[in-house]
Amino acid sequence: MKAKYINPFTDFGFKKIFAEEASKPLLIDFLNTLLPEDSQIKELTFKNTENLGQNVLERKSIFDIYCEAANGDKFIVELQKAKQNFFKDRTVYYSTFPIREQAEKGDWDYKLKAVFCIGILDFTFDDYENRTQNQEVVHTIKLKNQHGKTFYEKLTYVYLEMPNFNKLEIELETRLDKWLFFIKHLEDFQYIPNIFQNEIVFGQAFEKAELAKLSTEQFESYESSLKEYRDIKGYIDTAFINGKEEGKIEGKIEIAKALLESGVSIAIISKTTGLTIAEIESLD
Repeated sequence: MKAKYINPFTDFGFKKIFAEEASKPLLIDFLNTLLPEDSQIKELTFKNTENLGQNVLERKSIFDIYCEAANGDKFIVELQKAKQNFFKDRTVYYSTFPIREQAEKGDWDYKLKAVFCIGILDFTFDDYENRTQNQEVVHTIKLKNQHGKTFYEKLTYVYLEMPNFNKLEIELETRLDKWLFFIKHLEDFQYIPNIFQNEIVFGQAFEKAELAKLSTEQFESYESSLKEYRDIKGYIDTAFINGKEEGKIEGKIEIAKALLESGVSIAIISKTTGLTIAEIESLD
């Protein structure tokens, strides 16, 4: 059956729904489902990710979305399509960028605005200690001391393991449930489910995601992004099944070469494999 809506796990689809100026109400609504009451967003501004980092290589470490709330809080939102080595390390590394960006010249008391790093994952971590954790969808992480008490309130990581979200439409209870259901099943919808009827924000989201509303140029960009998504998923998932995920550089290089041959951009390959831009360029 021909798809009616875009795949939100593609770069094009994700940014079409959440990263355009007209998408701000959608992004704000989604982020607020993940934030505590005292951190709710009323307004936000998209920021240029390439202005972050202290050198050229760091500026090529581009997030999917980087934005700032009216109160100065910073938000990094990343869509991760396939399992990769050191994903948590990369998330922590990225969180240092909006922290360093706040440094002021001259006298400065080091007071920082809060930083939130949100990862929407099309895979599971598979490193849990028990079955209950293995079924969780939302993971919220803060810095804590040896007694489990939060040491620092202003740095928060939120990971959403989408494969673990298995609720049916009739089981949706919260606003977050609705967003997760929307993201996970959007490409499969042929009509707007009843749960989203009379919902202004979701009505806007479905309208933005409708393939028939795309221009010819946009549709071609989407098709290219969809092919890239499928190629990456295929190569990375196969690599993990074959045991190449254990930090072996040979496995990363093999994946990178395959993705290069498929026409996947170097920036995406770097983000996916963890290899540097220079390492990938040397494979050409």
